[in-house]
Amino acid sequence: MTATHALRLSAKANTAADLSPTVVVQEQPEPGPGEAVVEIQAAAVNPSDVKAALGAMPQAIWPRTPGRDFAGRVIAGPGEWLGQDVWGTGGDLGVTRDGTHARYLVLPLSALSRKPHSVSVAAAATVGVPFITANEGLRRAGLRGAGQAVVVFGANGKVGQAAVQLAARAGATVIGVDRGTSTYQGHSASPVTFFDSQTPELAQAIMAATGGRGAEIAYNTVGSPYFDTALASLAIGGTQVLISTLERSVPFDILAFYRRNLQMLGVDSLKLSVVQCAQILNSLLPGFDDGSLQAFDVDDTSLIPLSGAADAYRKVLGGSMERVVLAP
Repeated sequence: MTATHALRLSAKANTAADLSPTVVVQEQPEPGPGEAVVEIQAAAVNPSDVKAALGAMPQAIWPRTPGRDFAGRVIAGPGEWLGQDVWGTGGDLGVTRDGTHARYLVLPLSALSRKPHSVSVAAAATVGVPFITANEGLRRAGLRGAGQAVVVFGANGKVGQAAVQLAARAGATVIGVDRGTSTYQGHSASPVTFFDSQTPELAQAIMAATGGRGAEIAYNTVGSPYFDTALASLAIGGTQVLISTLERSVPFDILAFYRRNLQMLGVDSLKLSVVQCAQILNSLLPGFDDGSLQAFDVDDTSLIPLSGAADAYRKVLGGSMERVVLAP
């Protein structure tokens, strides 16, 4: 057996200053029936990983190894998988089962998904949570593509960029909104009309960009700050997707809501297991293979060893726009 390392959290941290996961020795595990062992080569640090470490996930089991997203190679298991490069994520990883901020990860075979050849290991480790969350919201909101308009609030964030990419690839007209800029900073298979969130009469501007019809889907990655504008930007029968919020309560005009046949949809990717996420990633593979979908760039300065995990967690908690990736 080869001794390497993993992060370990014995209990939740009370404050950001207390975030200090322990680096422990991890023996290479043996897979059980129907399982494989993945050697982790890169694992993103997501805001939800840090929130879990701070005790924000009541379902969390302690002690545990944190981390949801990963890219790596199968080193033990059935012959057809040995040596295969894989990627993945899961709402159970790092919460109810040991996660990816480690050297080794044991997974059921049904949780294995081939990493796209065109995507680097570090970049592949950044795809999971953003693209799974974006895809689930758009799928449930009824994204079809051509003839639809999708407006993404917080479009330069990672889930926002993933939503833009998925909507554009499907053929929808895409509008982006973010604070302090009128430029989209990510990849898209088609042009994106973009507005600074401080644009006067923003909802009317979005309406005008859709020919006065409004958007079939408003994907709101921020929550309360955009809630009213998102509803006002919707077409009759449209859906606002919510994945996060700053404030828990907002004013809500029920009469206007039902008279326009609107819908609201909450998405929590923690509800999707590593097996379910593998199926979604498999469905997205053609887009990454043909380049219509792209992973996020990872700067060398954002690749951090396990020994630097505490600083990595605090960097993410501080709102870093760069993807922070642990390299075991």
